[in-house]
Amino acid sequence: MHDPPPASTLVRTPPPAGPPATQASPWHALPPDAVLSQVESSPRGLTEGQARERLARFGPNVIQRQKGEGPLKLLWRQVNSPFIWVLIASAVLAIAMGKVTDGLVVAAVVVLNTFIGFVQEYRAGKAIEALSLMVPESATVLRGGQKQSVPAAQLVPGDVVELASGDKVPADMRLLASRNLQVEEAALTGESVPAQKHVAQVEEAAELGDRTSLVFGGTLVTSGTGSAVVVATGHATELGRISTLLSQAADLQTPLTKALAVIGKYITVGILAVSVVLLGVGLWRGYEVSEAVVVAITLAVAAIPEGLPAIVTIALAIGVQRMAARRAVIRKLPAVETLGSTTVICSDKTGTLTRNEMTVQALWTPSGRYSLSGVGYAPTGELRQDGQPLGALPDDVRELLLAGALCNDAALQGRGGRWEMTGDPTEGALVVAAEKAGLRVDEARTKYARLDAIPFESEHQFMATLHDDGPERRRILLKGAPEVVLGCCASPDGATPEAVLAEVERMARQGMRVLAVAGRDMPASHAGLSEQDVACELRLLGLEGMIDPPREEAIAAVRACHEAGIVVKMITGDHPATAEAIGVQLGLLKEGTPGITGARLATIDDAQLPEVAVETNVFARVAPEHKLRLVRALQAKRHVVAMTGDGVNDAPALKQANIGVAMGITGTAVSKEAADIVLTDDNFASIAAAVEEGRRVYDNLIKSLAFVLPTNLGLALILLFGVAFFPIHDIGGHRVPLMAMLPTQLLWINLVATVSLALPLAFEAKESDIMRRSPRDPDAPVLSRFVVRRTGLVALVMAAGAIGLFLWEYRRELPRTGHAMALAEAQTMAVNTVISFQIFYMLMCRTLTGSLRKVGLFSNRTIFVGIGVLVLLQVAFMYAPFMQRVFGSAPLSLEAIGLSVLLGAVVLPVVGLEKWLLQRSGTEVVKQVHRDREEPPRPGPRERLPA
Repeated sequence: MHDPPPASTLVRTPPPAGPPATQASPWHALPPDAVLSQVESSPRGLTEGQARERLARFGPNVIQRQKGEGPLKLLWRQVNSPFIWVLIASAVLAIAMGKVTDGLVVAAVVVLNTFIGFVQEYRAGKAIEALSLMVPESATVLRGGQKQSVPAAQLVPGDVVELASGDKVPADMRLLASRNLQVEEAALTGESVPAQKHVAQVEEAAELGDRTSLVFGGTLVTSGTGSAVVVATGHATELGRISTLLSQAADLQTPLTKALAVIGKYITVGILAVSVVLLGVGLWRGYEVSEAVVVAITLAVAAIPEGLPAIVTIALAIGVQRMAARRAVIRKLPAVETLGSTTVICSDKTGTLTRNEMTVQALWTPSGRYSLSGVGYAPTGELRQDGQPLGALPDDVRELLLAGALCNDAALQGRGGRWEMTGDPTEGALVVAAEKAGLRVDEARTKYARLDAIPFESEHQFMATLHDDGPERRRILLKGAPEVVLGCCASPDGATPEAVLAEVERMARQGMRVLAVAGRDMPASHAGLSEQDVACELRLLGLEGMIDPPREEAIAAVRACHEAGIVVKMITGDHPATAEAIGVQLGLLKEGTPGITGARLATIDDAQLPEVAVETNVFARVAPEHKLRLVRALQAKRHVVAMTGDGVNDAPALKQANIGVAMGITGTAVSKEAADIVLTDDNFASIAAAVEEGRRVYDNLIKSLAFVLPTNLGLALILLFGVAFFPIHDIGGHRVPLMAMLPTQLLWINLVATVSLALPLAFEAKESDIMRRSPRDPDAPVLSRFVVRRTGLVALVMAAGAIGLFLWEYRRELPRTGHAMALAEAQTMAVNTVISFQIFYMLMCRTLTGSLRKVGLFSNRTIFVGIGVLVLLQVAFMYAPFMQRVFGSAPLSLEAIGLSVLLGAVVLPVVGLEKWLLQRSGTEVVKQVHRDREEPPRPGPRERLPA
């Protein structure tokens, strides 16, 4: 964390000379008078002339949006990929051949994918713009000693601003005066409760969350009043620094987009090479030049998997719908698949891993220690001592809990089975604790009416109330910081002050926030309450220790992530002791193992940080740049990082991470715009569910790919065999080559038949071991050895069957019907054979590594819908006159259709035998499909992480 620069450096354009003073210490470590001197101001504020001069020098107090790429550049990036160029070329070639409809269908696929990618990137550019919403529109300032409201954009260093409850802080400011000032800084620091602010300076080394003498732009005043002098505006503020970090964070390609780019390059090079070879073979065999070119074009149409982009897009869209049902809203489509390769999840603590509901868990009275079960604001729990439930409520515990609830302004309300807290979360925890013990707080407050109060203020660190306690006495109750309350008490009954402070320390080491409660009886004539009344002679009633507890479902989700080979790291702005205690409960740390603070991270250079990032699972008191550095350090170790967050401080890391996950309930607009995924319930368990769905999507995409590619290779082999070996006929003075399929028929198979069968695979249920395997290696090719081998095997069987049946039908019908009709029937039979192969092979692709019995024939009923649709379309292909004219098809007899289906079924025993042989030989096909299921695919490059 860099300290705020002096006013003379807070400029965004080359200015005239700034204030002459040189800042010796950071703002939070200087007393108010010294700060006013540094910024050349006074408690009366600036004059109008000074304000105008500084506004010209420092510029407006706004966070200027970085100029992003224009729409045309974004659009060009979507088009400029080898795979898209191949599709565009195929569309142009199809149109050039006179097949306008075929070309337009391919072009439509290109337009759809380009549009989706353009929209994704355009929306991502909104993240920095959302930062401007964090700055308020106006502020109350002193100009020449007079209060006035000015636009927040016109604030300059040296302005004195007045703050009140409900105000949004307009800039970074040093406090000059405060009264019970509390500021909600969760968006910047991650703290789960409002920060107490006071005027006294703090240590120079204090982290952002500990700089209690400063208030930061974009945060919210929740209670109290204060005045402060502006020390930083615009991009010099903490919020502005985050904007700069956000603009510097890199948008990373997902594993899928990188893999598809590689496949596109392979397809481009392969098609060009084979087309040239095919053109040469055709000319060598005596083809006319025009016919040889047509054959080469036909090969391109056959080899290009035109339906693959649509299959990928729709499969991801199905994943989006599934994840939305599990409370994870996907903002960027490729993020669905990237989740499947996530190796590290860096999670915020408050509200994600924890409930964001302070809960009393430990009680202490002079008679002993007690624990209180239950979490959150629901008043259900059990009082225990030494692990054993207590049948009756001890008097001293009752007195402690009742006092904590009476000296309290919070209120608990139950609505529709849900419990809501009004007031400070810490006070709310005391009310819930009393309700859990069977005390009715509302009734107690009526019985022991409050007569007077000294409200909590950060200067004295306590709250005191005076209550009616019957006709003969009144009672003073006090709660606050243990050391302050203890100083107001006589010697505790049964315990020394040292023993009480040791108990406070013990609770604090467990990450608890500890409050002490004391009381004092007064005569009925006591009319009011003063600070002298609570200065001494109180009796210590006990201690209440509270913490924002982990979500029970988060504990299970962390365990599930560890079983899935994913390491969870907690990165929070909260106190180290609290973070470590929560880390132990979540299973992220062993008891007694320390985490690392932001101050320690700041001393570690970039070369050493990756090792530290890998070895440590809990980071506390971190600043925005620390989160960004940690994400980059893990990525340097080749990890795929998912980062969660809800505050402005999380936005740069969310954008830098491979997967940014924002909170939908507590998340700021900035964090949501920077993220790929938004959780509607702010629950870490939803991330684990999303990872499971991401792996399922990737598995099903591999199944679709393993299904689609053999068809394209098979069609290319059919064409290659025909050019090399089929006879050439002399018709009407032209040498016409014999072709097993027309280009339109190839396109029919590629776009209609393949898509209608591949899409049902996207609905396949998840494999039983999906969350028990390690994350796949993101650098492993999608076309693994297994997929390549399977593609070659099935393509050869498919091509052999289609070619054999084509030649058999053509030679059988040629003497009876002539060349034209025999060719149409034989080509239709070849198409039918390929379609039959596809139907049966699709069933085998429902599980790539096991038998069909493993998944169940009827576990995915959409496959029967896809088969039914394809059968109806194929019937129309053969018998509808319009289809016959478009595709050059011919009607077939039932005998010919049955023969095609029978030959297509050959793929069932062939692929089944392949699976059996692989299992018999002990080859782990699963490793070839998922690559990193048991161990890293290559030693060294990616470090293993401690669970």
